[in-house]
Amino acid sequence: MALEVERNLRRFNEIVRGRIRKDLRKFVNHGEMIGRKGRETVSIPVPNIEIPHFQHGQKGSGGTGQGEGDVGQPVGSGQDEADGPGIAGNEPGRHIREVEVTLDELAEMLGVELELPNIVPKGQDSINSVKDKYNTISRTGPNSLRHFKRTYKQALKRQISSGTYNPKRPMIIPDREDERYRSWTSVQLPQANAAILYVMDVSGSMTDAQKEIVRVESFWIDTWLKSQYDGIQRRYIVHDAVAHEVDEDTFYRTRESGGTRISSAYEKAVSIISRDFPPSEWNIYIFQFSDGDNWGEDSKQCTEYLVERLLPVCNLFCYGQVHSPYGSGEYIKDLRKLTDEHENLILSDIGTKEGIFDSIKTFLGKGR
Repeated sequence: MALEVERNLRRFNEIVRGRIRKDLRKFVNHGEMIGRKGRETVSIPVPNIEIPHFQHGQKGSGGTGQGEGDVGQPVGSGQDEADGPGIAGNEPGRHIREVEVTLDELAEMLGVELELPNIVPKGQDSINSVKDKYNTISRTGPNSLRHFKRTYKQALKRQISSGTYNPKRPMIIPDREDERYRSWTSVQLPQANAAILYVMDVSGSMTDAQKEIVRVESFWIDTWLKSQYDGIQRRYIVHDAVAHEVDEDTFYRTRESGGTRISSAYEKAVSIISRDFPPSEWNIYIFQFSDGDNWGEDSKQCTEYLVERLLPVCNLFCYGQVHSPYGSGEYIKDLRKLTDEHENLILSDIGTKEGIFDSIKTFLGKGR
């Protein structure tokens, strides 16, 4: 019986995950996830799946096979919805089932649906750092690591077994053979090897709708890259006419009212990479989101930063231009002039939330 229940539960979970895979584009484009559960799982709403079953009515109340009926008479007493508007009732509505899915499962689904190639890391991605953990006991060691409790218990067991222990005058005297010491084992830990820099224009022309697109797309990008690397480091840059390094929460909540100088964000990105992420040891990804507005001749300086300082050290530099009723949308035209000579510069034009799914495939489909 227990095996049958387990088998049925496993089958049910497969059906639910199949539904998630089927509707993955909707979940990606609209961020229809109820919320994160801890660090490794998210909760996703799926339509409740009802198991067919018989429901018995009251005895003698009529129904199929009971009493006389006319040809063509509908079976059952329910009201056809087309007959008119319904009336208020006290029955519960349809419920949505929350299903917890691990981020690894989501990444796998995303990779399959978008046909994303596995990323081939560069640099020192295979190097492991060694960490010592004090998790064992040894018979030898320095006095500073002597384990008093283990030593005492060993001496007590020895005296009891040898008959020298006197309960009336309990005196435990450890000898050299009783002494126990804390010891360690060396554990191989994967070294964090991918750095992601998220850059967003927060000037007055970027509305909350555009920032929601950035938030949703960034979540899925994070999910995929985490499945490809043992460790991820993230940095966040916001800018209007001036750029600032901020934390994740500030990144998604900040809105300014000033003008736009994209080169200030590139200058900040160069500074962060120089400070934290030597390019020979890190796989560096930059994801920039903007509505395409930029000040005056600043695009020329942006090109210099990209060609000379950023594109040579990045696995990918991805620019996503979100449509805004206030932005000019001109900047992506300047970047298109560089794509022929720089394969790691990827551009995506994101009109609405419906474009997020295809934008992720554009960014990550190169397998870099």
